[in-house]
Amino acid sequence: MARILTVWVLTRAVLLLCVFHVLTAPGPDVTSDVSVIYQGWYEVLRTGTFPLDDVTWQYPPAAALPVLSPALLPFLDYASAFFVLAFLADAAVGGLLLYAGRRPGTSYRGLWVWVIGVPLLGPTVYARYDVMVTAVAVAALLAGSRHPRAMGALAGFGALLKVWPVLLLAGVPRGRATRRSWTTAAGTALGVTLVFLVAMPGALAFLTFQRDRGTEVESLGALVFHVGRHLGWHGEVRLNYGSVEFLGPYVPLVSTAAQLLSGAALCWLLAWRLRARAWSASTLADAAFVAVLLFTATSRVISPQYMLWLVGAAAVCLAFRASRMELPARLVLAATFVTFLEFPVWFSHVVASDPLGVALLLVRNGLLMAAALLACRALWRQTVAEHGREPAPAHPVSRAPNADTCASAP
Repeated sequence: MARILTVWVLTRAVLLLCVFHVLTAPGPDVTSDVSVIYQGWYEVLRTGTFPLDDVTWQYPPAAALPVLSPALLPFLDYASAFFVLAFLADAAVGGLLLYAGRRPGTSYRGLWVWVIGVPLLGPTVYARYDVMVTAVAVAALLAGSRHPRAMGALAGFGALLKVWPVLLLAGVPRGRATRRSWTTAAGTALGVTLVFLVAMPGALAFLTFQRDRGTEVESLGALVFHVGRHLGWHGEVRLNYGSVEFLGPYVPLVSTAAQLLSGAALCWLLAWRLRARAWSASTLADAAFVAVLLFTATSRVISPQYMLWLVGAAAVCLAFRASRMELPARLVLAATFVTFLEFPVWFSHVVASDPLGVALLLVRNGLLMAAALLACRALWRQTVAEHGREPAPAHPVSRAPNADTCASAP
């Protein structure tokens, strides 16, 4: 435990020194999103309305809460308060994983994944509100096995922060647990949305702000255009809708292909739920990790902070001894470090589509795809292939005090 604490303190100190500009990380300043974009939204949101004229506001209504959260620390300037709150969210995740690792059938592997994985992404971690969303998601997964309604409420609220936490519900055991968690999630999301609709104009404006997006330069589909630029493709790289994207011939086609891949991922998850025969203590977290991996890898936008979602989900998986996601989790950690290299360190090479930039994207996206495929295979083998045609139990029962079943999950 002393080693974990030492590594956590040292790595988080470096991250804080970077975002407070005591140390300078290579590449562009990643904190400008907070001091410019987030603070600009803050000034609008505090008037009681959403940024109706800003197409870069592409988030569900509850995203207003983390953007407004620096008001909780009025003795600090906006950016400093945001960095402190992001740090506290990081610490909260560590505390949850520490508590979970003390229960029967669990270990501190998950805590190690979080402690090591977060600094691999660099100062971007504290310069985006995704660490706060990840804290909600980790709490939801750890609550899910014993408290499906609590998981549903947290997942529903998380989905209104940044959509992806709805994927956490993919692995809830069929039967009563599914009814309780999914119903609570839907009720929470609906209730929170109604509150924002009544209280603040423009709560659903984000739905129309992604209509003309291109393909983000770091995504899997973007590799087509990175290579195409060397073969005569005539398009452009431009800051568009808040991210650096490819715009030009065939971009809509590649974006559609990415959406079809995401649709195929959804079909696989549905097939898995129908065929699954057994749930262990780790299955809920394992399935959530697989779902987030699939939709991240196939997305037309893979922003660097998305890796934090995967690190959080992988950490919960490995908190359970029953999980078989160790290899995919290791690949995600490797991909997280490569992500730091491609943004911010060598982002100029990525934008230029030069050999270094293309190589970084090939490695990072290749690691993500390998992790997704291996995670799918591991989940299928553990819950479908190894259990033949055995009926799926609606409520798994622990056969021994320390058995790795849902009954012993935190």
